[in-house]
Amino acid sequence: MKRAALYTRVSTLDQHPETQLLDLRQMAAQRGYEIVAEFTDKISGTKAKRPGLDQMMTAARRGRFDVVLVWASDRIARSVKHFLDVLDELNRIGVEYVSFRENIDTAGPLGRAIVVIIGAIAELERSLIVERVRAGMRRARLEGQHIGRQPLVLDCTAIQQDRRQGQSIRKIAKGHGVSTATIQRVLRKHAPTTQEHAA
Repeated sequence: MKRAALYTRVSTLDQHPETQLLDLRQMAAQRGYEIVAEFTDKISGTKAKRPGLDQMMTAARRGRFDVVLVWASDRIARSVKHFLDVLDELNRIGVEYVSFRENIDTAGPLGRAIVVIIGAIAELERSLIVERVRAGMRRARLEGQHIGRQPLVLDCTAIQQDRRQGQSIRKIAKGHGVSTATIQRVLRKHAPTTQEHAA
């Protein structure tokens, strides 16, 4: 018997997920699934933060269930890209996806074909993002812009002088706007050698 998780989402707090849950529980019973968890979000479809969905994905990664049932695909994802990402991850960790309204079942032949197409689209999207980032970095370099963090410019002489005057490392770090580890590194690097002491 397959272990199933139900995921429902309603847009506003005055709506109730019970209608969706009724359909999903009935579908699980018809298919002989054992419902082991139910996750619900009461939040707008465009909101990025979804505690119920996050909990469901965490449980899926831990192997808590074999199949996830949703009432409709627009309930689980806030955009097409998000939907592709969710389906791609579920497929990768071996969790089947079943949508009540669209009649999508990734365990069947058509569902598996959909997963292959979705996986290809998700891979293409990732490749395009990487290529766009690389193209942007190339253009920035050609225009003479610096890529990455700006190099740290420190007045090492002033740091040494502050230390000789008895200032604490914490105070010096605060005065120069850097971490105490950076100040310690500078002091170690510019510490006089034994030969210099002897001289």
